[in-house]
Amino acid sequence: MPRSRTIPPDHSVFTALPAFPVALASDLRAMVHVSGQLSGQRLPVVCIPGYQRNMSDFSAFAQTFQRVGGGGWPVVLLDLPGRGRADDRAKPTDYGTLADARDVASILAALGIDQAIVLGQGQGGQVAMALATEHPLLIGGTVLLDSGPIADSRGIVRLRNNLAHVESLRGKAVVAGFRRILGGDYPELAQSQLDELIGRSHFIDKRGRARPLYDQRLIKALANINFDDVLTPQWSLFGALSCAPLMLLRTEFTDQLRRETFAEMVRRRPDAVALTIAGQGSPALFDQSEEIEAVADFVLRIGKRNRQTFMSGAL
Repeated sequence: MPRSRTIPPDHSVFTALPAFPVALASDLRAMVHVSGQLSGQRLPVVCIPGYQRNMSDFSAFAQTFQRVGGGGWPVVLLDLPGRGRADDRAKPTDYGTLADARDVASILAALGIDQAIVLGQGQGGQVAMALATEHPLLIGGTVLLDSGPIADSRGIVRLRNNLAHVESLRGKAVVAGFRRILGGDYPELAQSQLDELIGRSHFIDKRGRARPLYDQRLIKALANINFDDVLTPQWSLFGALSCAPLMLLRTEFTDQLRRETFAEMVRRRPDAVALTIAGQGSPALFDQSEEIEAVADFVLRIGKRNRQTFMSGAL
C-alpha cells in the first residue's frame, strides 16, 4: 500500500502552487500544478525536480516564464512519489529513475500531452533521459539543469550528511544549521532569503525540528555511496536526447555535475544551447530573468519550428 506524509496545509512554499492529484499505478498519487493553458498549439514545459526535491524549486521560474514567454504558455510542475505533496511509495525498492520516468509518462497521458519540452534538474534530468529512451516521441525538447549522465558522488555524500545534520538539530540551531549549509551554495543571498529556502525542503514542527518534505527512505538509499566512488556513466541515456533539441544549464557552484562532465556533454552535442548560471549552486534558484529568458527563447524557437513543420506537412 502507498504511504502518505503529513504536511501543514498552510506551508508557505505551496500556497502559490495549487495542485491536483493524478492517479498512478499501485494506487499512488502524484501532484501536479499547471499554469498557462494546455492546448495543442504550444508545447508545454514539464518541470521535474531533483532527487528528493519538489515543485517549489520551479515556482519562481513558472511565474517569470509566463511574463517573458508572452503569457499563457503551459508550464507543468510535478511532485513525483516520495516528494512534496505526492504519496510515498510502498517499499524503498520501488524508488528509482525508471519508476519516476514511467510515472511522468502516465502523468502526461492523463493530461492529454502527447509531446512536451522536459526541464529536469539534478536527478530530474536523468528521469528526462530515461523518458526519452522509452518514449522518444514524447520529447519535443529537453533542458538539463545541473544534470548529466554521470552523477557526482561528492555531491551525493554532501547532501546525505547535510540532511542528517540539520534533521538532528532542534530549536534555533535548525535555522543556523541551514544557513551554514545554504550559504555555501548561495553566497550572495541575505540570511532572510536563505531562511525562505528552508521551506522548499523542510517545515519546522511544533518541537522545533526540521521535518522533510520527502520520504526519508530516499536518503537512506544513499547510505552506501562514498565520497571517492566513481559512479557508472550513462552516456547511452544522454544519447537518447538526440531525438530533440537540447539546452544544457549548469550552476557555478554545483556539486552535482562536474565541469568536465558538462564540457563533454557540450562536446557531444555541439548543437545544444549551453549556459552557466553564475553565483549559485544546486538546486538553482531559477529566479533571475537572464536564465529564464534564455530558456524561454529556447522554448519559443522549438514551438515555432514545430508549428512550421506541422503547417508544411499539412500543405
